[in-house]
Order: sequence, then C-alpha cells, then structure tokens
Amino acid sequence: MKFWKDRRFLVTGGSGFLGSRILVKMRERGATRIVVPRQRDYDLVHFDNVVRAYADAEPDIVIHLAAQVGGIGANRANPGRFFYNNLMMGAQLMEVGRQRSIEKFVAIGTICAYPKLTPVPFKEEDLWNGYPEETNAPYGLAKKMMLVQSRSYREQYGFNSIFLLPVNLYGPGDNFDPATSHAIPAIITKCVDATRGGKDEIVLWGTGTPTREFIHVDDVAEGILLATEHYNSSDPVNLGSGMEISIRDLADSIARLTGFRGRIVWDASQPDGQPRRCLDVSKAESLFGFRAKIRFEEGLRQTIEWYSNSRM
Repeated sequence: MKFWKDRRFLVTGGSGFLGSRILVKMRERGATRIVVPRQRDYDLVHFDNVVRAYADAEPDIVIHLAAQVGGIGANRANPGRFFYNNLMMGAQLMEVGRQRSIEKFVAIGTICAYPKLTPVPFKEEDLWNGYPEETNAPYGLAKKMMLVQSRSYREQYGFNSIFLLPVNLYGPGDNFDPATSHAIPAIITKCVDATRGGKDEIVLWGTGTPTREFIHVDDVAEGILLATEHYNSSDPVNLGSGMEISIRDLADSIARLTGFRGRIVWDASQPDGQPRRCLDVSKAESLFGFRAKIRFEEGLRQTIEWYSNSRM
C-alpha cells in the first residue's frame, strides 16, 4: 500500500478499456494521486502536449497505455496513422520522462510486435527473429520501438523503464465498434445481433484456422500493476494466459454461449492474420509473481452478458 500511496502517477489511456480497470485496482491499492490526460486536452502525438502533461501531473511513475489500435480491418485501413501516432506517443513520453528524471516508466507493448512465424509458445527472446505479420506490422513495430528506447535509455542514462507484452485482451467494457473491434467482441456482436434479429447466418473473416491466446482485462491489469511495483529491468516480459484456441473454436464457443444456432460462414477472401499466437508466460510468474486466474469460458460469459445488457 505504501508504494501506491506515496507516489504520483500519470496514466495515459486511463479512461480506456484497460486503463479504467487499472485505475480501479490502483485505488484499491491506496493510490490517490493519479492524473489521466484526456485526448481532448492533451493530444500526446504532439511534443508540446507531452511536456504540458508532465508539468501538470508532476508524476513519479508513468504508465503508458494509450494507443491507436483496432482489428485487422482497422490496421489495413490506417497503417500510416497507426505507425506514426503510436511511435510519437511512446517516444516522446519516454523522452520527457527521462528529461524529468522520473522514477519509472511502464511501457505497454503489443503481441503484434512478434515475428509472423514465431515458434509457439512465443518466448521473449524471439522478438527480433523476423518481421511481424503484415496487416499489423506498422502498429507492432511502432510499439516495439519503446523496447529499443527503454534499453538504450537504461544503458546511457540509467533510466528505469520496463516493457510489457500483453496478449489479446477481452472482457466487459471491450470495444464493440464493428469498424475497430477485435475478434471476441466482433463475434459476440454478430451472434447476439443475429439471434435477436432472427437471422440464421453470420459471416466471419478468414478461414477460422489461425489460433489466438486471450486474457481477461482484469488479469492483465493485475499483471501490469505487479510489474510496476516489483519489476525493474528493460528485458521484455509477456503477459498472457498460456491458453491457445483456434478462431473457429472460439466462434463455436461464442455461438453456444449466446444461443446462436445458425450457420457460420467463413469468408476466406479476407485475411487470417498471424497463423498462431500463444505465449510463454513463465517469466511474468518468476519475475513478479503474475499468473492469469480468470477461466476463459467464465470471462466470455461476463463479456457476453455485458454486451447484451448494454444493447438493452
């Protein structure tokens, strides 16, 4: 409790899906001095706004969650914007933090930073063994530059920053916008809406054969806060559940849990994305005691219930 009570925090993206859960858990730990810079007041793509956010918050620790991100469709439509905006936010926030000699910078990366054909399970040592999957490479590489920056700044300036790699998130409050949502909310939306609309068919992208790993947003929030308190190295660390499931099996599970009994059509003309994703999560447990706890089916039920109630 003393760690959280005695420090001032700047949490970018604190009003978002993951950020809102982190704020709850920070306050439960005793944190009271938390500043969340809203985009309308501080567009962190611009250097002057980054400087102003630091001046206003005077943080001891920065947790950088803010990102411009979406599913495969959003990444294909915005490769330049996703690369530039994420790169500039991360680089400038860490640089100004270094200039101000803050105690710690917590950088949140992305599973999209891994090479397209990374052996499963993904080990942190494999991060530089190839180019990321093409549809989300600009976003993944922009985020991975914070790892380069973290290591460089630690070596030259002794700056304390860490770099965490969460796998695909899901849970209540997720982004259900069809234009930008990821796999779980996108499939839930189609199944729930089809059931309510009396439709007997839904169409999903790709072949359904790729695999993914998912982790509940509350689990990831816990992992980030454990690392914030206990981990002090620039070596990257995976945050995941260690559970791998195919998109086809995921769709079947969501259909069953939502009560959708119609046909699932796979549109193979659309991209599958990375062939497989599953993390080696042993380092997070050994370095700062993190292990995911929420069972996948229970998390899916929570997410479906939240979406159904929000639609009502």
